[in-house]
Amino acid sequence: MNILLNGASGYMGREVMKLLEAPDCEDTLIACVDLHTDGLPSPAYTSLADVRERADVIIDFSHHTATNGLLAYALRHKTPVVIATTGQTEEENAAIKAASAEIPVFFSANMSLGVALLAALVRLTVKTFPAADVEIVETHHNRKVDVPSGTALMLARSVQSVREDAEFVIGRHENGKKKPNEVGISSLRLGNVVGEHEVHINTGSETITLRHQAHSRSLFADGALVAARFLVDCKAGLYTLASLFRDSN
Repeated sequence: MNILLNGASGYMGREVMKLLEAPDCEDTLIACVDLHTDGLPSPAYTSLADVRERADVIIDFSHHTATNGLLAYALRHKTPVVIATTGQTEEENAAIKAASAEIPVFFSANMSLGVALLAALVRLTVKTFPAADVEIVETHHNRKVDVPSGTALMLARSVQSVREDAEFVIGRHENGKKKPNEVGISSLRLGNVVGEHEVHINTGSETITLRHQAHSRSLFADGALVAARFLVDCKAGLYTLASLFRDSN
């Protein structure tokens, strides 16, 4: 499989390159794109518009502001794309949905299969205890820009999928009694933490705590490659970690 990597100079882009450079990897990095190309393997471009090579799939670990340009390129070349960035605006999310009507698009705030399992367990637990209080706590390194994390929002939407009246409360900052339908989301930014997510589900008589901890960014790079291999044979549509999780069972 020939891969075009967008955002190759970033933390995650370099993790993907490490995996592609492994002796046992059967996939090929056909080209990479980043505003800064120093140290990148050739061919390296500063713009997608300059890429001449034909890719089987695009992996994007750049920035959400690149979403529209990325989709325009993918649509023009009819190339499946894995979008692994977070923080998309409503307009960018709408563009992703529109593009998926013409090409396969894999879009996830977190590329970990473990997080896919966590989301499934959250849905099952909240469905089992529909009146329970739910609180989500996420912790990341102190350089992370978006708050809350895309993964925390994904977990909150897992709650909402079985509790339609769920209302997200991000970072409580006022006095007041917690409403029964509130799902609290708290964010911590500490040192070099890769990513930790906890979902606390309390019935009043017992608490179930579901937790996922990422030990290395390499797991997200590995997940992106798994998603790319999954996507390359898919028809047009919008795919998520849940799609990948179902496919693996």
